[in-house]
Amino acid sequence: MKYIADKNIAMEQLINLYTSVGWSYYTQNPRQLQNAVVNSLFAIGAYDQNQLVGLIRVVGDGLTIIYIQDLLVNPAYQRQGIGTKLINSVLKKYNSVRQKVLLTENTVKTRRFYESCNFNPCDKYNLIAFYKDF
Repeated sequence: MKYIADKNIAMEQLINLYTSVGWSYYTQNPRQLQNAVVNSLFAIGAYDQNQLVGLIRVVGDGLTIIYIQDLLVNPAYQRQGIGTKLINSVLKKYNSVRQKVLLTENTVKTRRFYESCNFNPCDKYNLIAFYKDF
């Protein structure tokens, strides 16, 4: 597995990865997806040979806050430590940033994963997250 920090990822690679995890909203507008990745603060892809099988991308100012916008791993490659390696790479790069935030589905699987990466649910700190649908 190769891990490459590069925001310039081929559109076909992005579409294949996002499709593999069922994130169809992103794949409805491939150009927008590619531009979103390019305009991210930071992104790392995980590659098996030349195939993109995992991706993490970060938005924010990189000084006081980062937001992990996307973390996805092709289901055929899950449970192999790829997601953990991607998260740890971001946490190492932005070690001095106080606020590291993400929003994800509230499932047992996602809770276990992020808690294993030392993230805490907001309710632990009497916080609440807000979301505005479009």
